[in-house]
Formats: sequence, structure tokens, C-alpha cells
Amino acid sequence: MKVVGLVSGGKDSCFAMMKCLEYGHEVVALANLLPVNDSVDELDSYMYQTVGHQIVVSYANCMGLPLFRRKIQGSTRRHDLSYNKTLGDEVEDMFILLKEVKKQIPSITAVSSGAIASDYQRLRVENVCSRLGLISLAYLWKLDQSLLLQQMIESGIVAITVKVAAIGLDPSKHLGKEMSQLWPHLLKLNELYGSNICGEGGEYETLTLSCPLFKYARIVLDEFQHVLHDLNSIAPVGILHPLAFHCEDKSQSASVTDINRINGSVIEVQTESLEIVEEKSQPSDVALDLTELENRKIHISKTRKENTFSISCWLQDSTKSSDLKEDLKIVLLKIESQLNEVGFSWENVVYIHLYISDMNMFAIANETYVKFITQEKCRFGVPSRSTIELPLTQVGLGNAYVEVLVANDNSKKVLHVQSISSWAPSCIGPYSQATLHKEILHMAGQLGLDPPTMSLCDGGPVSELEQALINSEAIAKAFNCSISTSAILFVIYCSKSTSSLDRISMQEKHNEILNQIKPLNLKHNRLSGVLNPLFLYVLVPDLPKSAFVEVKPVLFVEDDTETEEAVNDHAMSDLKHEVNPFDSCYQPEKWHDDCLQKCVVHGRICAVILSITTEIADKISSNDNLIINAEEKMEKVAQFCVYRLDKVLSQNHFSWDDVMSLRIHYSASSDISHETLSVIIRSKFDEFSEKTKKVKTFEEPIFNIVPVIGAGSSATSMDDIITCELFARKS
Repeated sequence: MKVVGLVSGGKDSCFAMMKCLEYGHEVVALANLLPVNDSVDELDSYMYQTVGHQIVVSYANCMGLPLFRRKIQGSTRRHDLSYNKTLGDEVEDMFILLKEVKKQIPSITAVSSGAIASDYQRLRVENVCSRLGLISLAYLWKLDQSLLLQQMIESGIVAITVKVAAIGLDPSKHLGKEMSQLWPHLLKLNELYGSNICGEGGEYETLTLSCPLFKYARIVLDEFQHVLHDLNSIAPVGILHPLAFHCEDKSQSASVTDINRINGSVIEVQTESLEIVEEKSQPSDVALDLTELENRKIHISKTRKENTFSISCWLQDSTKSSDLKEDLKIVLLKIESQLNEVGFSWENVVYIHLYISDMNMFAIANETYVKFITQEKCRFGVPSRSTIELPLTQVGLGNAYVEVLVANDNSKKVLHVQSISSWAPSCIGPYSQATLHKEILHMAGQLGLDPPTMSLCDGGPVSELEQALINSEAIAKAFNCSISTSAILFVIYCSKSTSSLDRISMQEKHNEILNQIKPLNLKHNRLSGVLNPLFLYVLVPDLPKSAFVEVKPVLFVEDDTETEEAVNDHAMSDLKHEVNPFDSCYQPEKWHDDCLQKCVVHGRICAVILSITTEIADKISSNDNLIINAEEKMEKVAQFCVYRLDKVLSQNHFSWDDVMSLRIHYSASSDISHETLSVIIRSKFDEFSEKTKKVKTFEEPIFNIVPVIGAGSSATSMDDIITCELFARKS
């Protein structure tokens, strides 16, 4: 990609551009924001470093690139973490600056910034990039700061401190020091006071005088003065003010230097006032003929839980389906109307499962998706998402099937990093890496993508799985937890292009990686080493980017204010529970437990995977002497599943009203149709309700049936007749 580098003069923005070159991009322009008054060293800005701005103009000559500069007219008007367009805010200066760069150099597609740990700055750069159709590159994001500073020094960056403002930093001693000299002292301050080694907490600011990017010249500071801003004895603040400097040629050929300095021009961007920043809004394309909605057979399922519930929508009449775009519109419109009926909107959605019939139509699905779910509609953060191809049309469904998890409050915490970095795969668009709600971390489906290149890693299914788990761990750490200790459930989607041997190796690798990950040293983590996660393997036709595997983890992130202890195991507990009239039908047997995994955090969470293989189905119906057909056999299987799930819930003091989601995976090659299976399972819930009064009468099914190629609790055998995936949480 062709990149414009945001430069402040500091070491971070320069090293970020060097990383862009390392990953094959081309930096073709520079962009800088500076104070209106040239004599002013520092602005009261939350976004921009301006100390040393007098020297940044020389970067055009040093690098032989055009430098676009704009004087900052705005101020910090929006102080909260998230950002939307705000007239008069200093972020709009960046928008105008980069808009002009894009206008003059249309080939530019990305913006490089030196963000390391500041969500405030990263989110604002991402906002501007999103509005301009550019990609944010933040290759320093979340890197270990001690290692990062070492890499900067070893790479040849020569940077001096131009501001100090932290305990242990003395303006008289440390201003003007090169980072190579100051590095040991910064490490010591980090050990003593927890200071940010790279200065991310405002401890110090730097000015780069030379680096490998400066092909044609280095900067020599001839004269400067120290300006003391604050003389307090704990953390005095001082600034180095440049008085005179010059560029010293690096090139052996003056003619080459002169030619390249033609491109090293400085372009002043002062053409727009902040008060007239306007962007053309794209017309919405979600209108649909209402008669078409009435003519389509739309199915809705909804769990009964009031605080957090799931809604699923699919189309039964695939013969009337025209294409994925139309089908997805219908499904999303229907879900939107369901949300509106209970006073909710897309901002209440925590997670979205997007199932489509053809992964080759992924781009079209995304185009339709973003007409409904946008950052503007989701004030508290866009929901996380997984996208899977399913054999929908094979079982008589439409081209799109969507499930949403909805919360009736705004307490969710969303991690949405759109910048490409070395940290974890970016989410460019209205879906996030993970959403934390009520102690449950719902992570987006993770592919085996190499984060800085956003390409699938080489090496096949096992390598992709390993990278997907590494990506999952990076995201988990952002929420102060780990997949090795906090995971409740792993759903591992495998493409049909994976072989049976690949899947066996993947399962072995998964266990190996979880054992290798070092648990975080958390002060309040009482769950460390306790949770034993469930595993569900699902075989599907295809995955995004034609990946072999996609991992979807669900984690428990303990709230420090809670005091209850958590315990977990896969065996059935011996807790007493109320008498169930179906107990007489099923005498306790070992296989009742063998087909079931459960993970329980007492008083909070109950997760269950119930796998019904052909062998288990035969045992369920073994008491019948009569020969039964496929539907009759499925009826007995469905009855057992309802009974068995209820038993786990009741034994652990949960009820059906606590169920957030109940997903039933079944083989698309089954002799039972999707519609027939839905009728059978619902009838068994009705029957169970009549006899036990536990499951209340409901208008829509409280479960959703997902057609797959295969599923099971083990990668070695994904041939379950049906697999139930239940998740319940106490309010």
C-alpha cells in the first residue's frame, strides 16, 4: 500500500514508518500538525506532540518526500474515549489535512501513526481514516515498551528528549539526551515507579534527528535553550526549544540530493475552516418491498431470558430466494423490527453470528450488513461477529441466517481496533474483536491471520489454528484474562477442505498450546487453573478468506466486586434437585455423562455441550422393541436432549429462564428436514412443559437449529446426529 506517515517529530512516528517499509508498504508522503503560533512550543492538546515542531519542516528534505502541514485551529472539545465528528475539535484538523493529502495523491490508501498504548489517540486516527476510506496502520500498537525502545535504538534512530515531565527525570540533566544514553535510566524508572519506558504516559517527548528513513540528510541542532515550565520538586517539567539547526547531507552525489529534494516540498494546508467540515452521507439502501416480506416464510426464534437473550432469523422458502443480498436484507430487517418491538436497537446487540450460503459472496454480505449495523447506530460499540458458510440452501433455507445476542443494558465493553498492527488482526468495519458483558467475553471468530500482513499464515490447518489461538490470547490479555485459564467454551469451525488427519493434529495442537500459555499474574484472579473449557468442533463448507479453521472462544472475566468462588468439572454434580417426572424414563447410566460436557461457574454461568452420536441415539431408543423410522427415532432423541439439558440446569440451580442461547447443530445430510426437526424439538419442549411446568409456553422456539456438515465434541469424530450448545447466565 502507498502510505502517508503522520509525523510529530518523535521517535515513535518515525519507527512506525520504518515498520511500514518492513511489511512491504511504501511511504510516499508525510503529514504534520503544528501550532498556529510558530513561537509556541507546546499546545494543550490531547492528540498532538508539538514540541520541536520548528524542525519537522526539515523532514521533507531529509526523506525526499512531500510534507503536508496544517496549523491546528481546533481544541479538545470531545473528551470521552470514543469520537464522532465534532465541529471545532482538533481531530477535524487531522481530517482536513489528510483529506488534502488524499486529494493531491489519490493513490494513497493508508495512514501510519506511532500509537503504542493510547486508545484515545488510536480511536481518533481510526475515525478519520474510516471517514476518508483509508486504512490505519499502527505497527507499534501493544508492543512491549522495553523491547520496543531497544529496537528503535538498535535500528539507527537518533532521537533526543525535547520534553521531560515525570518523577526521576530532571530537565537540567536529561533534556537533549539521546535515547541510547537515557535507556538504562528509563528502565530503572519503570522498575521504581512504573513509568512508561517509551513515554506513553507523557513522561517525556523526543525529536528524531536521524534515522534510516532520512536518506538524504540528517538534522544538526546548532543552538537551543531549556525552558522550565514547572519547577516542582517531584516531577519538574522542562522543554528544549530549538533556536538554530541545519541539514547535513548524507548523499555522496549532490545532484541526486537536489533531484530528490524537488519531491521534498512543503505544502501548507489552510484551505478549510473547521466549521465547514462536511462529509457526504451515503444514501441508505435498505428499503424493501413490504409485499415481498409478507410473501416470504420468515422464521424467528427467541430465548425467554429478559436481560440477555438471543434472536435468530432464517428463511424457510429457498425456492423464492433471488440472491444473498435480498435474503440478508429481509433477515436483518426482521431482526431490526423485533428489536424495535421491545424498545431496543442495534446498539443493544452484543454478538452476531452471520451465516451465509456462499463465502464467495462475502463482500456482498458485508456491503448489506453495513447498511444496518454501523458505528453511528452503536453508541456503546459495534457488536463482535463471526461469519461462517453453512449448507443453507441444501436444507431448503434461504441464503442468509442471522443470530444476535441482545442485552437490555449498556454495560458492555467493546474492543474495536481497526488499525493494522502486530498485536492482533484488525477489524476494519462495524464489527469488533471482542465484547465483554456481565463477566462474559464474547470473542469474534479468529482466523489464523498474521496481524501485520492480514494474510493467512503458511503451514496449513495446524499452523492456522496456532495463530488463531495466539490472536485470541492477545485479545484476552486486553481484558486482563487468558484463554488458558478463563475459557468457558471453544467452538472450532473446520473447513471441509481439512482432512481427518489435520483435525486430529489440530485437536492435539490446541491442547498443547493451552498448556503452554503462561497464565497472567492477576491479583484478583481466583479462577486461575479452575475453569476446564468445553470444546465443540463444527465442520462447515467454507470460512472467510478460504481459511482452514476459525476459532470462537467464550471467556469468563471475573468481576472483582463479586465474592463467590467458582468451581467446575465435566462430571454430574450430586446436588439435590426437584423430582422430574421424566426421571422414570431414564435410569441413570454412565453414557448419560459420557455424551455431555459442562462448565459451571456456580451462581453465574452454566454452559453445556450435549453430543448425540448414532451410538447414543441407539441407546436412547434401545428400550423399544418395535422398529422405528427416522422421525420417531429423532423424537426420542429430542426428548432425551430436553430432559438431559434440564437436568444439568436444575442440578446447578439454573432454570430455562436463565438460558441466553440454545443452538442445535445437525447434519445437513440428515434424513430429517430442517422444518421437521424444528417441529419435533418444539413438540418435545411443549410436552416437557406440560408435565413439568418448567418451560413456559412460548410464541417462538427458544432454540435455533443450525445445519452443518458435521459436529461433535472431538475433532476425530464430527458425526453427531445433533449437538446441543446451551449457554445460561444468572441475572
